[in-house]
Amino acid sequence: MSGTSKTAPGKTPANGAPAPGEDQDLGAAGSQLTTAPKEETPNLPSLGVIGWARWFWRQLTSMRVALLLLLLLSLGAIPGSLIPQEGVDAMKVEEFRGKHDVLGPLYDKLGLFHVYSSVWFSAIYILLFVSLIGCIVPRTWQFVGQLRGRPPGAPRRLSRLPAYTTWRTGAEPEEVREAALKLLRKRRFRAHVVGDAVAAEKGYLREAGNLAFHVALIVMLIAFAWGQLFKYEGNKLILEGDGFSNTLTQYDDFKSGNLFDPDHDLTPFSFSLKDFHGTYEATGPNRGTPRVYEAQVTYSEGAYGDEKSKVIEVNKPLEIDGSKVYLTAHGYAPILTVKDAQGNVVMDKEATALLPLDSNVTSSGAVMVRDGYRNAKGEKEQLGFNAFFLPTYGGEGSTMLSTFPALLNPMLALSAYHGDLGVDAGFAKSIYQLDKTNLEEFKDSDGELFKKQLKIGETMTLPNGAGTVTFDGVQEWANFQVTRQPASGWALAGSVAAILGLAGSLFIQRRRVWVRAVKGDDGVTVVEMAGLGRSESAKVPEELGDLAAVLYEPTNDDDTPDSPDTHVVPAEGPEK
Repeated sequence: MSGTSKTAPGKTPANGAPAPGEDQDLGAAGSQLTTAPKEETPNLPSLGVIGWARWFWRQLTSMRVALLLLLLLSLGAIPGSLIPQEGVDAMKVEEFRGKHDVLGPLYDKLGLFHVYSSVWFSAIYILLFVSLIGCIVPRTWQFVGQLRGRPPGAPRRLSRLPAYTTWRTGAEPEEVREAALKLLRKRRFRAHVVGDAVAAEKGYLREAGNLAFHVALIVMLIAFAWGQLFKYEGNKLILEGDGFSNTLTQYDDFKSGNLFDPDHDLTPFSFSLKDFHGTYEATGPNRGTPRVYEAQVTYSEGAYGDEKSKVIEVNKPLEIDGSKVYLTAHGYAPILTVKDAQGNVVMDKEATALLPLDSNVTSSGAVMVRDGYRNAKGEKEQLGFNAFFLPTYGGEGSTMLSTFPALLNPMLALSAYHGDLGVDAGFAKSIYQLDKTNLEEFKDSDGELFKKQLKIGETMTLPNGAGTVTFDGVQEWANFQVTRQPASGWALAGSVAAILGLAGSLFIQRRRVWVRAVKGDDGVTVVEMAGLGRSESAKVPEELGDLAAVLYEPTNDDDTPDSPDTHVVPAEGPEK
């Protein structure tokens, strides 16, 4: 006698639950395969204030609203990347306002110059946060309840389930159920005997992964918010031999989060740049590419910490109590001696840092003599020089661009001005550019701007006995970025947990299996096996077939040669 399979009339959805209007004999067996909250249609005519509040809360904590808020958050971050931000570069913001008479005021009203602290971005952020919490808390309690409970008993008619098989055996029903219980537990199912059947369930990690993903999103949101509110970042250019103390006044530029307090939150430490060492590829297609790029520093933690040595390299920062010191740039500072018309030294072998313009460290900047200078008439003035420096000059007739980043043939070009530098007016001025508003050019014999190219050791004599400038040498400098990003470890952990949780929710399937063994009318035991998954998948019938094949062997003898016949009930309708 061959194995038989049965199908019930009517449509069967992919998740195994019967369609509305059909016999609801699955009962608890088809419920709680997920912790997702049920959608409820509001009874609009009977809704009061409390009813509307509950309906609004359900909408806010639904998955579609959470996804919509996440999309809005991503879209809202786009202006923060494309439009200059006040917290990052206030000068660019002012420049943008000056160039755009219409867009500037409009962006101000919309808060696009400070996107991440704007009201609308904060509202999206908070709503997303509340939505995730409101979704997670009830689902967590449901999931805990499911873990503490047991798989539900078998439905009355197993043949209605998507995956189903049956056979007859000479073994006693108790023996079949005992063998099924042992087999299912061996396959890591949670199983127990309910009445005349064994109920088993597997795949709880799917819901655990789903919850872990949502919890990880909350952790990431908190970590990012905390990091933005309490972070700080500053840059400092340091000449070889000079030092830095981590106080606000020491930075060349500094920006921080809205809740950062520089009087209490700056990590106390100091360091000095002893030496910058850089070597570069001399030949080949990678000529000029750095091979060694490192800064030798000595540092101390706190006000009275012991002095320690450290080599800072690119992407290998100095870490001190949560703050990181990165090496971000390198350049050169020509050393100059300036004398006035009477031969008095007004700048004694001082190094002035110039900013690199290209990968070969062609550099430009300004040299300023603010105090002590007197012209040929004995009048107090200030001197300014536009400086252009090439660490490797190509020689006479070549372009004014360095051909290599190392100091192989240094050359300094200066053009001279005198008058008022404008640095005493009380307004912030760039030290790398001359304000020529109140400056006059030194003129050469042809009436043109006086300028000259100097090699190390050469001197430029200013017109009309106004003084001299001597190029004494070159000093190197390094630029350091000091950053502190609180909760970055939590953000990383949240990202990893989110990926793992999402993978679990996508690739693990929650499914249930029931094995019923009862005596037939002829006294022979009839065994039924059925499986139900959360969604339609070939894994459930395949797994059920494998379990049936394993269970069939020890529960059959030669007198009952029936073999199990597994089938899947189609979702579109009954089998023909």
